[in-house]
Amino acid sequence: MTAARREARIVDTFATLADTLVDSYDVVELLQTLVETCADVLDVDAAGIMLANAWGELEVIASTSETSRLIEVLQLDAEAGPCMTTFTTGQPVACPDIADAPAEWAAFSAGALALGVRSAHAVPLRLRATVIGTLNLFGTAPGALAAPDLRIARALADVATIGILHERTLREHEVVHAQLQRAIGSREVIEQAKGVVSHVKGVSIEDAFGVIRAHAAATGDRLSDVAQAIVDRTLRL
Repeated sequence: MTAARREARIVDTFATLADTLVDSYDVVELLQTLVETCADVLDVDAAGIMLANAWGELEVIASTSETSRLIEVLQLDAEAGPCMTTFTTGQPVACPDIADAPAEWAAFSAGALALGVRSAHAVPLRLRATVIGTLNLFGTAPGALAAPDLRIARALADVATIGILHERTLREHEVVHAQLQRAIGSREVIEQAKGVVSHVKGVSIEDAFGVIRAHAAATGDRLSDVAQAIVDRTLRL
């Protein structure tokens, strides 16, 4: 990607995220756009987002590939890794070479290396002192993110957080948790729909997701609504 195209993509993404402050939006689609932009314009190979549910437990909500989703699940299962540390501390965490990760990340490190992932960076989705999730960036080669890339990642995460918590104050915890829980519920339906389309069309899970998103874009329907219709068998793609 040329420098001009990279800059244009970043600007377009910020405009899309900013639109959430003045218009209705689909949280899952918003976050999917965010992670895909990160994979395109930053020096990383995959990206994902985890959000906290009503009980404060992280769940995978968006990812650019099945590999990035599996890596995040690995951390949830191991209860350790850069994303978990970021969520706990509210600070960015860099792991330029997973082979040299701390001993307490052993289960995560072994799984990530087996999937061909060599570096990981995590950025908090945070508004003031409240952390609602993490933006996770993965590379297939060792190396730290350059300072400009890290600044872009943090800025994207900050704007996405504001969009998710649109017009919600920190005192409205119940409303915020309901919003996040709806997003997580939508993602669960989307995962089911991906499985249905994958089975019916005989394509990979990632290609199935592309088919669902393309239909949503063509019809103007919300991604979560299309997924629900597929699961309910009222829509066949």
